[in-house]
Amino acid sequence: MAKTKAKQQANEFDETLAASKTFYEKHKNAILYGGGGVLAVIIAALLIHQFYITPRNNRANESIFYAEQLFNEGNYEKALNGDGENLGFLGVIDQYGSTKAGNIACLYAAKCYAETDKFQEAIDMLDKFDDCGDAMISPAAIALKGNCYAELGQNDKAADLLLKAAKKADNNTLSPTCLLQAGQIFLAQGQKDKALDCFKQIKDKYQQSNIFYEIDKYIEAAQ
Repeated sequence: MAKTKAKQQANEFDETLAASKTFYEKHKNAILYGGGGVLAVIIAALLIHQFYITPRNNRANESIFYAEQLFNEGNYEKALNGDGENLGFLGVIDQYGSTKAGNIACLYAAKCYAETDKFQEAIDMLDKFDDCGDAMISPAAIALKGNCYAELGQNDKAADLLLKAAKKADNNTLSPTCLLQAGQIFLAQGQKDKALDCFKQIKDKYQQSNIFYEIDKYIEAAQ
C-alpha cells in the first residue's frame, strides 16, 4: 500500500515536472527576456512539492494511522487526544493541518465528538474541514453536520444539510440515507409534502439502494 502511494506521488511529481518543462519550452523567450521570474516560480513550486509537501503528507499519514486504529476500535477519546506517545486527531490537525491527512483528521475528530455526544464540538470541527471534492467524503461531512444539528434540536438546519448532502453525493449509498433522514424530520414536523418529496426521490432515483425496498411504507405515512 505504501509503495503504491509512493509510486503515485512520484508519478504526480514527474507529471508536474514534465508540464513545467513544456511550459518553459513554449514560453522560453518571454521567460528569458522577462527576467526569469516565471521559471523561478515554477522551480520553487516543484521544490516545495518534492521536499516539503510530499514528506509532510507522509509524516501526517503516519501520524494519523494510529488514531484511525483507535477510532476503528471505538476508543474515541484516545483517538481524539492521543496517548502521550502517539498523536490523536487533534494533534494531527495541530501539526499537519495544511495537509490532506490533517484535513481528513478534522472529519475524524468531528465523528469522535459526535460519538461522545459532543455535538456542538463536532459542528465546530466540521467547519474546519475543507471540501476535498470526493464524491463520498465531502457529502458525508455535510450529512454528519446535519445529524449533529438534529441531535441539538435544530431541525431546519439539519434537514437543509441532509438535502444538500443527498444532492452533492447523488449515489445509491449516501443519498437515499440522507433523503430518508430529511423526510423523517419533515414528517415529525408535520410537513408531509416535503417528507413525501424526499421519499419519492428515493423511489424514483435510487432504485439500487437498500432503502428503496422499504420506501413505500414511508410514502404511505406521508400521504
